[in-house]
Amino acid sequence: MNYGLHEVLEVQEMAAFKTLCLTKSKTMKALVSDEKLKDIMQQDVDISTRQLKEFSSILSKAKHE
Repeated sequence: MNYGLHEVLEVQEMAAFKTLCLTKSKTMKALVSDEKLKDIMQQDVDISTRQLKEFSSILSKAKHE
């Protein structure tokens, strides 16, 4: 599958944003005392990690084609 330059740039932008979100959730989670909020933040960490792996896979394929 061939990706256009604009598509690759969009994925890179989303990956950068998700990396920022992941860093913030991991950092803030350590400061939160409410268990329910910690669980929500952990879910965000898990989802963001999965999404970043997917973005990485897309970008890897885009570079090889």
